[in-house]
Amino acid sequence: MGETQIRFDDGAAYERMMGNWSQRAGSIFLDWLAAASHLKWIDVGCGNGAFTELLVERCAPTLVNGIDPSEAQLDFARKRLAARQAKFDLGDAMALPFPADEFDVATMALVIPFVPEPIKGVAEMTRVVRPGGMVATYIWDMLGGGFPLDPIRIEMRAMGLTVVNPPSLEASRIEVLRELWTRAGLSEVETREITVHRTFPDFEDFWTTSLLAPSMRSVIAATAPDDIELLKVRVRASLPADATGHITYSARANAVKGRVPK
Repeated sequence: MGETQIRFDDGAAYERMMGNWSQRAGSIFLDWLAAASHLKWIDVGCGNGAFTELLVERCAPTLVNGIDPSEAQLDFARKRLAARQAKFDLGDAMALPFPADEFDVATMALVIPFVPEPIKGVAEMTRVVRPGGMVATYIWDMLGGGFPLDPIRIEMRAMGLTVVNPPSLEASRIEVLRELWTRAGLSEVETREITVHRTFPDFEDFWTTSLLAPSMRSVIAATAPDDIELLKVRVRASLPADATGHITYSARANAVKGRVPK
């Protein structure tokens, strides 16, 4: 399974590697939430603000608080246009720095497997949302073949290379998400899958973009050059380009939402 320490400390790299994917899935996720305008939101694990910016653009909130443990990611987020309306602060998903009933909606985008104790993260989101408010998340189906980095991770496993996973990988399963939301006492719990597609200009762009992921950088740095070249050959063969050289493939996320009981 590999070690579980994955540090997100480069906002620009995250933007190129995962921000694009996040916003593609996030758009469908926000449509599904169908939240009203002029609400107070908290975006837990906001990272570099990719999803936060999307919800500011799409949901007309009165306030958004983004919380993340990485100051480097927050620094990137504070330079976004969304920062005119959103506030980004250092914080822990398992101990949110807000009183009870402070928000109308709590979201967590592509984060929950990175929370050491997911049930604490869900309980905290539930605590800071008012009765009748919504708590929701979406996360790549990392155990069901939906992760955007799977084309590389599959070949890494086949070669016996280390594949680094987050500490709470099981929390990416849709049935586990439903259980977490139910255990937190949320009502009207619903789940769905979100499938999105992304096209890269060519294989080199796909490859260099994917290797910006923290889980990839650490492994590649410790891998012999010959093995890296072999890995690249294997991945290229698994992702045939179209007639123009473009590489297109899909990723799938699991999503859950529920209401704080009135």
